[in-house]
Amino acid sequence: MFKRIMLFFAMNMAIILTVSIVMSVLGVQPYLTANGLNYQSLMIFCLIWGSVGSFISLQLSRWQVKKFMGVQLVEESPQYSRLVNTVHRLARSASLPKMPEVGVYESPEVNAFATGASKSRSLVAVSTGLLNTMTEDEVEGVLAHEVSHISNGDMVTMALVQGVVNAFVMFFARVAAFAIQNALRSDNDRDSGFSGGWSYYITTFIFEILFGFIGMFIIAFFSRYREYRADSGAAHLAGSSKMIAALRRLQGQYEQGKFEKESNKMSALKISSGKEILGLLSTHPKLEDRIAALQRTL
Repeated sequence: MFKRIMLFFAMNMAIILTVSIVMSVLGVQPYLTANGLNYQSLMIFCLIWGSVGSFISLQLSRWQVKKFMGVQLVEESPQYSRLVNTVHRLARSASLPKMPEVGVYESPEVNAFATGASKSRSLVAVSTGLLNTMTEDEVEGVLAHEVSHISNGDMVTMALVQGVVNAFVMFFARVAAFAIQNALRSDNDRDSGFSGGWSYYITTFIFEILFGFIGMFIIAFFSRYREYRADSGAAHLAGSSKMIAALRRLQGQYEQGKFEKESNKMSALKISSGKEILGLLSTHPKLEDRIAALQRTL
């Protein structure tokens, strides 16, 4: 426990120091001044802070899933040699510069995901539930889908989208909070300059929640788009019939209610999404829509 706390503290201090140094080098001044907001400094501040978290998370993504989801690498395991060979074959077909790590995690859910900071530092992981439920062709379709995510650079793209959305959420939350606080101030308060205060920061926090919720729609839209692209890539790598068969297997599992609720932080990277995650906030399109899109290419 102590080691984890110290690691967390050291990591956060390193982030704060790094961002502070970068902002000093860029000459970023405090965005909140006695005269109000310095919009240029505010935008730079939001872009830096909004992007830092998503890219640090991306850099640590492989370590996170190994640590918190119990993903075990299986490249050296004879039991999973077919799985590893299939991933490597698909990776070569997708012209990846380096073979992804291949991992397995214990879970009854039928699922898989890809993660990693780049095409050269990636991981494909599958659940034991998927391996025990799907046929070899269906497994290959799923693996082709995940390799396509890596080939398309989806992890980096989503980190960029998340970073930009974070920046705009922070920016507009502070602008809106300043406008409200300024409107509520008396003439005497305006003459004395704006100093912020707890009410400003609380208002900013409330607006961040509101704008953050709106930003979720944008992130979900891009996520659904990348799923269709990965399905198309999987059809190219493994064949449309295998990808369609895999999606139909997932559809059957959902209809039978055999999925756990997705409560962990990596749920947005998984191939499936629960029935409760639908509509505009869904990170994945409906399975029937994905199947129909693939059938139109036959």
